[in-house]
Amino acid sequence: MSGGALVAAPRRRTAGALLVAPIGGAVLFGVAIALSVLTALGGVDVTTSAERGAEVSGALPSALARREIPADYLQLYERAAARYRLDWAVLAGIGKVECDHGRDPDPSCGHEGAVNAAGAGGPMQFISSTWARYGVDGDGDGRVDRWDPADAIFAAANYLSSSGAPRDYRRALLAYNDAGWYVADVEAWAARYRGSTLSQTSSTAFSETAQAGEARPDAELQAETSTPVRFVAGERAALAPDDGHLALVPAAAPSVVQAMIVAGNELQDLPYGPGGHPDPRGALEEDCSSTVNYVLYRSGVRPIAEIVRENPLAQDYVSWGASGPGRWVTIYSTTTPTDHTFIVIAGLRLDTSHDGTDVGPNRDEDGPRWRILDHIPTWARWSARHPPGL
Repeated sequence: MSGGALVAAPRRRTAGALLVAPIGGAVLFGVAIALSVLTALGGVDVTTSAERGAEVSGALPSALARREIPADYLQLYERAAARYRLDWAVLAGIGKVECDHGRDPDPSCGHEGAVNAAGAGGPMQFISSTWARYGVDGDGDGRVDRWDPADAIFAAANYLSSSGAPRDYRRALLAYNDAGWYVADVEAWAARYRGSTLSQTSSTAFSETAQAGEARPDAELQAETSTPVRFVAGERAALAPDDGHLALVPAAAPSVVQAMIVAGNELQDLPYGPGGHPDPRGALEEDCSSTVNYVLYRSGVRPIAEIVRENPLAQDYVSWGASGPGRWVTIYSTTTPTDHTFIVIAGLRLDTSHDGTDVGPNRDEDGPRWRILDHIPTWARWSARHPPGL
């Protein structure tokens, strides 16, 4: 697809990525809600961080990044990324996961000389042997100190660059910490931190309005999707009284959550089937896992290249993401008595299962639909997980 407009797929859905400002510039659908939703709702091609490469380093910080990252840390991430021609948001993602930008109370994060059980210390959690090889004097004070934020962040950039970034961020992140969950967490935070490279002013205005809980004009997001976009006050989504296939977007929800709601709306006319594997974009049918994959892709939580490569199924979501229900989003998954997964977004359930688990207007319909029930279906023992930060 082109790097700009969303490509309309059959029926109500679109095939591009809706971007939201809080979750990233190039991958978020929610951005459309901020950039239409917060970042560029499809204004940038959705690929892995490896494929995004250095271009994304030009993305402005999202509203979330400006609120969440201390100003001195944000400046260091940007400066270090510029020196090593990297995506500053990936550095920020590492900083968030490792030590919450230096705010984690663990002594190893901020107390000079303190290390954790693995021997790692400083805000970017270097062990001594790696530091000896990649440590950098980031602030020019003549010292190379892994507990100094400037030195640690520049050293992290040096390490990523030496490990394959920006050509292959996944490989570089695995060198930093050899765990798939770690790569997923860092990339998820990086996506949230990227703002729009196109219209940060528009994105910021949308974000601030959302924080104030005010209704926002539908036209901003409507331009990025072929489905109707209508808002409802507050933090919880609701079905439109006149259209059971249309979820109203909660005006006070984060942009990425708003993006997820619109993504769910895009699936409403599709029948149940495996056609969304491994690529959920433009499919003529979706099953339970490809429905979740599509929503996470459209909102920028998971890069499309990662989804296509890993083709995550229901059983994979049993252990994906952070443990427990989320503040805004929860993914429920099970392997007994059968493999199944569904997602609850701002209080509204998007699920392909309906027999006996839906009392709403879509209770007799197959395929990905918004479902109404006063409790989580009890036919299985569910694993509850959520995207980090949501």
